[in-house]
Amino acid sequence: MARAIVYTEIGTPDVLHLAEIPDPTPGPDEVVVRIEAVGVNPLDAKLRRGARPSPPIVEPRRVGFDGAGVVTELGEGVTGFAVGDRVAIINVLGTYATALAVPVSRLARLSDGVTAAEGAGLGIPIGTAYQCLRSLRVGQGDTLLVHAGSGAVGQAAVQYAVLWGAKVVATGSPERFEQLRSLGAIPVAYGDGLTGRVREAAPEGVTVALDCAGTDEAIQTSLELVADRDRIATIVRGPDAADFGIRAFSGGSPVPLTEEEKAWRDEAVALTVNLIEAGDFQIELGPELPLAEAARAHELIEQHAADGKIILVP
Repeated sequence: MARAIVYTEIGTPDVLHLAEIPDPTPGPDEVVVRIEAVGVNPLDAKLRRGARPSPPIVEPRRVGFDGAGVVTELGEGVTGFAVGDRVAIINVLGTYATALAVPVSRLARLSDGVTAAEGAGLGIPIGTAYQCLRSLRVGQGDTLLVHAGSGAVGQAAVQYAVLWGAKVVATGSPERFEQLRSLGAIPVAYGDGLTGRVREAAPEGVTVALDCAGTDEAIQTSLELVADRDRIATIVRGPDAADFGIRAFSGGSPVPLTEEEKAWRDEAVALTVNLIEAGDFQIELGPELPLAEAARAHELIEQHAADGKIILVP
């Protein structure tokens, strides 16, 4: 039997528990992946506690969307992958498990220079950051303001913007400044006077902003500094973004992604694997916990009590 984290009611982290499940079998164009590392995302906790809408729970609900592991079985019609291949799983529900059947369209091959933990840290954060920056047309000559730059999405946004020739100012707490500098950003502390500090860091002005914090301060600072509201986006304040006249991606946005934006999210993982292999991109790894301690992982992510990507190991 395989094992997976499930829950049967909306609630606090302690609703999560480890259960035995039938061994997965691959359908057509699917493979079974033995999972070696699971990426824990804020979205996982928001769904568990009901902060993001989801259908009524009628059977034990699985958790997690990102992971990495090794292909152990091929379904009918699978080409391009073989048993033993190392892969990252991209946005497939149920990665908090020892094994999972995954459509081949939701896989990215991992090179030898990328660890399973790094692969598990890609999916949602990398896809979100890459798509947001593409949608905002970030490039050479821009000055990008990233709110909550030391989080997983923020760090990915900083690195891609720098690679594409933009200047980046990123907000964070002082103890995270060195990490932000290592990625190529100019760090500024959030809190009273933020707008003035950003102006000092970028006297030439700010042309584009990405809110990964969701605070009123982040929204108002972006509105004060960026002239074109079509170049301000939030990944947290989806329900009320339209009230400010700004764009919303993820975060419960009522506006669905375009097909092009969905494609950008999918292509981001393979691109980032190549960059990690070349030494041009980093995934900051945080605490590593056993799969059975998923509740503890959710406590850490909700309390903002861990730096770097929280990883579960089956």
